[in-house]
Amino acid sequence: MPRVLMGRRPPKAVFPEAYVFPGGRLDPSDAAVAPSTPLAANVLEELRAHGACTPQLARALANAAIRETFEETGLLLASPGDAGADHGPWATFKAQGIAPAHDRLRFLGRAITPASAPVRFHARFFVADGEHVEGTIVGNGELSNICWYALDEARQLPAIDVTQFVLAEIAAHERGQTRTAPFFRYRRNRVLAKAADA
Repeated sequence: MPRVLMGRRPPKAVFPEAYVFPGGRLDPSDAAVAPSTPLAANVLEELRAHGACTPQLARALANAAIRETFEETGLLLASPGDAGADHGPWATFKAQGIAPAHDRLRFLGRAITPASAPVRFHARFFVADGEHVEGTIVGNGELSNICWYALDEARQLPAIDVTQFVLAEIAAHERGQTRTAPFFRYRRNRVLAKAADA
């Protein structure tokens, strides 16, 4: 049974007490950090074609995904390299002689919140094999109950619609029903989710 890494948002956060994946906003430093290994060519092409990304943005987003996962959970997706930044959120990587391992990421899809939402986001979702992750789970307070949840259990946790959509995509992938970069969005405040190649 596959497992997914999730945690619960605080009571006063956006989407209070909902279970989410580690993630967050781009930091200015994310665009400057050098990965230890590049994104696979097909992943970079999917981000360009279906993720509305330039190559530069794709690399910055991959860095952000790895950085946010480390900050929120203490887990590292990295390999030997020089991240190039010795201060701020990347200082730990620099000190350990490691840099983000982009080749271990796969692009799953993206989501855009409706115009009426109090907090808007345009998110891209990456997945990586947990066997490549190193470290011990240590939260920084942004998430609680951080754990590798069995996929069936994760789908029963309280979560917002986009998280449920991503979990359903992961479950479909496990059944061999793969899609190319599904896109979760709204039109007139109604969910409009489709596969990019449909």
